[in-house]
Amino acid sequence: ISISSLLLGTTITISSNHWMMAWTGLEINTLAILPLISKPHHPRAIEAATKYFLVQAAASTLLLFSSTTNALFTGQWDITQLTHPTSCLLLTTAISIKLGLVPFHFWFPEVLQGSSLMTSLLLTTAMKFPPITLLLMTSPSLNHTLLTTMAIASAALGGWAGLNQTQVRKILAFSSISHLGWMTIIIIYSPKLTLITFYLYCMMTATAFLTLKTTKILKLSTMMAAWTKIPSLSATLMLALLSLAGLPPLTGFLPKWLIIQELTKQEMTPMATIIALLSLLGLFFYLRLAYCATITLPPNSSNYMKQWRANKPVSTLTATLTTMTITLLPFSP
Repeated sequence: ISISSLLLGTTITISSNHWMMAWTGLEINTLAILPLISKPHHPRAIEAATKYFLVQAAASTLLLFSSTTNALFTGQWDITQLTHPTSCLLLTTAISIKLGLVPFHFWFPEVLQGSSLMTSLLLTTAMKFPPITLLLMTSPSLNHTLLTTMAIASAALGGWAGLNQTQVRKILAFSSISHLGWMTIIIIYSPKLTLITFYLYCMMTATAFLTLKTTKILKLSTMMAAWTKIPSLSATLMLALLSLAGLPPLTGFLPKWLIIQELTKQEMTPMATIIALLSLLGLFFYLRLAYCATITLPPNSSNYMKQWRANKPVSTLTATLTTMTITLLPFSP
């Protein structure tokens, strides 16, 4: 029921023209993911679900408020006709709370840390899709300065806060925040580019999470000891993480390249420079993850036991996603 409601809510939001329907879809989504977050019977999970519910309810209320304000002043309920400046501001706030953009990002790492790996995957990919489509449809009338400021702040904070983490899910949460920064900086000038970035980001994150789930890694110390389980998977995990960081021969470089090119075309070279430099921060903690995944061997003590080599085959989905995460750059337009 939860999974089908998730699909339903997402479909309703992305295919609606009327603000009320968009809001309904978002609400269905929120209510459908809650049981998935609180499924493990653990205080952390319950806390994460409560935080998630409160934050998303506040965001939905703000969204409803912005659309009713717009309807009051312009008589328009159409999503693309959001013209009133106040409601544009409110909508930007609501969507950024839903997405976890800086300065409304505090809930995101906490919720991710409290949920299981597959739920975290849903939260970082599928749950970002409806808000991003709403942002996409209203993008012509939004405030440039505000969006650019929030994007730069997200890239910066996603980089800085991720440096000090040892929990893999929190690191991936901060990586998600900085990727959202890359998506929002370009949404006004080239919405299609935002979608490309989002799809590629979803693919790379799915690779990372599925690999982590196969090897049951939750923090850096278990990651160091996991190389004996499925060595080939650890190696491809390193490449997938470097792809998320955006290093050139890998897929993750493509959206960054196109975004920087588009920003330079729009004569926003300073912004492009700043956001490119801020991605170095992200590169640092991805490199540390990659280092833990393959390059280091944990200190061997006399009573040190290697973990059993898992003989179960890696799922086809993981293999396909990994291949795409690593090799998709040459296919770029």
